[in-house]
Amino acid sequence: MKLRILVAVAIFSAGLIASESDNPGRGKKPDKDKPVPATDVVLVKKLTSKGRPASPGGGKPAKGSTATGVLGQQVTGNRYAVVIGISDYPGTVNDLQYCDDDAEAMSTALGVYGFTGVTVLENSSATRGEILAAIEGLVSQVGSDDEVVFFFSGHGANGVASDGDDERIDEAIVVCNNENTGLTYIWDGELRDAFSDFATSRIIFIFDSCLAGGMQQDLQGPGRVIAMAAGEKGYSYETDALQNGEFTYYFVEEGILGGKANIHDYNGDGETQQPAQVTVEEAFDYCKSNCKLDKPCVGDYFGEDLLP
Repeated sequence: MKLRILVAVAIFSAGLIASESDNPGRGKKPDKDKPVPATDVVLVKKLTSKGRPASPGGGKPAKGSTATGVLGQQVTGNRYAVVIGISDYPGTVNDLQYCDDDAEAMSTALGVYGFTGVTVLENSSATRGEILAAIEGLVSQVGSDDEVVFFFSGHGANGVASDGDDERIDEAIVVCNNENTGLTYIWDGELRDAFSDFATSRIIFIFDSCLAGGMQQDLQGPGRVIAMAAGEKGYSYETDALQNGEFTYYFVEEGILGGKANIHDYNGDGETQQPAQVTVEEAFDYCKSNCKLDKPCVGDYFGEDLLP
C-alpha cells in the first residue's frame, strides 16, 4: 500500500553567530532563558504517514546486532529520567499526532524497570526552561551508582550554532519557548554541557526525531548508550496505523512492553519472556529489524548489554 506522507521543511534564521566571548564553551551550563545564537537554522519536521508500513520483520535481530548476549553490570542505585514528547507545538503548522503518546509509552516502560524519579514534559510544558531545569535538578540527586534516561520525541533541526563544540553543522531538538508563543532549540552542544557533571556514566539517550544521529558526537562517552530514530541527515516518522512514532512503537511498545525484543536468555534459565529483562541493545535490535520508514542508529559505549 502506498504511503501518503506529509513532508514539510521550514527554514528559519535565528540571529548572528556569537563572538568568542559569547560562546558558552565546554562544560558551561546552557542558559535556560537564552538559547545560544545560531544561523542557517533548518527545522526538519517529523513526517506523518497516513498509510500502514510494510509488514514488520518478525523481530529477528538485524544483521550486525548491537546486543552481545552478555549482560553487563546492573544498576545498583536509583533510576531517574526526563521524558519529553511534543505533539502540540505553539500554533498549528508544526503540530504532530503521537509524540506525547511516545512519551507516555516510555514513561510506562520506565515504570516496568523500577524508575521512580521520572519527569514527564509534554506539549506546552516542554519548554526550553523546563527541560533544562529538569536536567539540572538531577545533577545534585544522581550518584555514581545511579542511572539516567533522557527521551525526546518531536521535531529536529540543524544549523550553525555557537554551542561550544567543534562541529561545522549542529543538530538540535525543537522545543517550545519559555512563553509558549513559538519554537526554540536545545543544541547538541548544550545537551552535552547539561549532562557533563553527572556523577554516573550510566546515561541512556533516546531520540525519536529527525537528524537524531547528529547527537551522537556530542553525547558519546563511556557507559552511555545513544539510540536514535534516524541518522544525522535522516527523517523520523510517526504513523496513524501504529499511533506512535515508528521508532518508539517498536523500541518501547512492542520491544519492551510487549516483550518481543527479549531474545537473549541472560540468566541461563530458559526464560526470555519477561519484559523487565529486555536490555537497551535488544530493544534497539528489535526496533531496527522492524522499522520500515525510520533508519535507526545507535552509539553503544556501555560495553556489554545494559539492563536499565
